[in-house]
Amino acid sequence: MKIIIPVCLIICVSASCKKDQIITPELPERVFAGGETTIFSTGPDAFTFPLENISQTDLNTHFLADGAFAQHFVSAPATQFGGLGPLFNQNSCESCHIRNGRGIVPAFDGDPNSGLLLRLSIPGVGEHGGIVAVPGFGGQLQNKALFGASQEGKITRTEQTQLIEYLDGTSLSLSLPVYTISDPYIPLPAGVLISPRNAPPVFGLGLLDAIRTEDILALADENDLDGDGISGKPNMVWDVLAQSKEVGRFGWKAEQPNARQQAADAAHNDMGLTSYYFPEEHCAGQDNCQEGLQAGLDVDEDMSTLFAFYFQTLAVPAQRDANNPDVILGSTLFVDAQCSSCHTPRFITGSHPISSLSNQTIYPYTDLLLHDMGPGLADNRAVYSASGQEWRTPPLWGLGLTKVVNPKATFLHDGRAQTLEEAILWHGGEAESSREKFRTMPKSERNALLAFLEGL
Repeated sequence: MKIIIPVCLIICVSASCKKDQIITPELPERVFAGGETTIFSTGPDAFTFPLENISQTDLNTHFLADGAFAQHFVSAPATQFGGLGPLFNQNSCESCHIRNGRGIVPAFDGDPNSGLLLRLSIPGVGEHGGIVAVPGFGGQLQNKALFGASQEGKITRTEQTQLIEYLDGTSLSLSLPVYTISDPYIPLPAGVLISPRNAPPVFGLGLLDAIRTEDILALADENDLDGDGISGKPNMVWDVLAQSKEVGRFGWKAEQPNARQQAADAAHNDMGLTSYYFPEEHCAGQDNCQEGLQAGLDVDEDMSTLFAFYFQTLAVPAQRDANNPDVILGSTLFVDAQCSSCHTPRFITGSHPISSLSNQTIYPYTDLLLHDMGPGLADNRAVYSASGQEWRTPPLWGLGLTKVVNPKATFLHDGRAQTLEEAILWHGGEAESSREKFRTMPKSERNALLAFLEGL
């Protein structure tokens, strides 16, 4: 498949990709969050740069991949970028991942610009230990459809609130969104499990892909043998190409084992694009799946590779304000509160087909393991090894630039938290002790911990 790349993308190599700050040897190692791949940018495009140490050959491929990631797919037949739908959520990757950052939760019922979607299943264990899809709907609600087909339903949101009081007497109101499906095209069966998922950032995924599996497993302590209250475990998920169970790394519950399968799964479920990973239409077998189909795969192997290559080669921004006294204090409080027991600061990557990702000392602040986060964050929907209360520890790098990149961005898997403070206060389960340590800190210490997170 030929890909047409705008000239402005090539010009970016010598113009707008210029970094905001000069690297100096006095900066501590942790400032270089992505090791030698780290870029120094603090503006709205901070998540859009290629790896700092990328080779010229890979840079050329990166900009081809950028064009694919930004492309709006259309219905078949089309000479290029056909195969959208017939059922879908958005028609391009960038429509959900705003400037490669987080998506936008619905501003109103049926909001067409939202990057939030609903994962679906019914109770039980499916093939390879995965979910049992909902008859007539599959594993994800598609709320858009090509002409001649019907959207599967609309996403409806209501809110509940609860008040959290700090030890110093101040308080904060937390909002819990409750998502339901209205106007389903056919009646939903009883017992449908619904899990809202907001689009996560996609930069730095290549470095996470390059972390050695044994280093992830070394952090697992499913039965809490060390007695610290933290019992992370890997999600063992199905690798389509390997035809075996592998450690999950990507997705809110670590449902995908590697970057390429993650890209193919998103293209399949979010845009209705078939590939060599997922050659069957996601709505196959439904009466609602007859419009706009084309012979063969919608996305060939080259295009699937480009999708993954793009976010594999997106750079991580450097940590900021490393010498600020509040940030230094906050980093100590982060460790003292046991936040670092799940948000593991440091890894050294192994070898990777993209050589720039190999042997890098990185600071992603994640262990890529599942942790029980308590009933407050539960979706009550199991996926492979993950229970209805377990979530993968999300990386924290780039956290403080989230709203610079996308002012409408929010936090946590369903976007319920407007601020980092709210996100911390939703922690429960294995993280309840850490949350309570934060809640009972003096305001000056809470602000210092937040300053540390804002600097990541």
